[in-house]
Amino acid sequence: MHHGIGQDGFYAEYVAVDVRAAIPLPDGVEPAVAAVATDAVTTAYHGITRRAEVKREETTFLFGLGGLGFNALQIVRAIGARVIVSDLRQEKLDAALELGVPAEDIVPVGKSVQDFVKEKGLQGKIDTVLEFVGSNQTSQDAQQIVRPGGKILCVGTLDLINGLDMKVGIRKRLSIIFTYGGQYRDLVEVLDLIAKGVIQPQVELGKLQDFPMVLKELGEGKIKDRIALVSDLV
Repeated sequence: MHHGIGQDGFYAEYVAVDVRAAIPLPDGVEPAVAAVATDAVTTAYHGITRRAEVKREETTFLFGLGGLGFNALQIVRAIGARVIVSDLRQEKLDAALELGVPAEDIVPVGKSVQDFVKEKGLQGKIDTVLEFVGSNQTSQDAQQIVRPGGKILCVGTLDLINGLDMKVGIRKRLSIIFTYGGQYRDLVEVLDLIAKGVIQPQVELGKLQDFPMVLKELGEGKIKDRIALVSDLV
């Protein structure tokens, strides 16, 4: 089932779906938050827990604190793994600090990631890189900073084509893991974590009738993370 991706009509006030595609909302989880959870949280959760299989004892490096990446940060912290974060926006790094990420695990804006890793003595210690940006620069940085035998989880697609340094990948025996979406069980677990307050998705609210304007703002980069368009009939 790919409701809203491969089928038209999912900006309507009402839509019929197969019962297998419906999940009851836990108490306390608002529909707008649940809507965001189906993608921005479930995709991150599935990639981190099922595909990369991040464990509590790992040290991870997270590129990007956007719509998916900030949820990824909360998921890794819930697992208990150490997470080092990088983003181009100071407000995102400030939000990570408020969430409890130690200042020494935050790469300053404008700082070279590879230099930061060297200066902090993290060479050979980063088990998994969570690539939620997918640019040429972050892709190259990921390959350089991950430890031998480490994993790179690819989620972001800022640049559609990125280079793989074959000698680095072979010499380090890296696992490059791609992921997409999630499973029914992932969404069930994600909604439970949201209900418990373990994950707090960032979501703006808008009106369904404002869809054309919101779409324009999305294209102009004015939407910060995720926005849920709510019908007046709800």
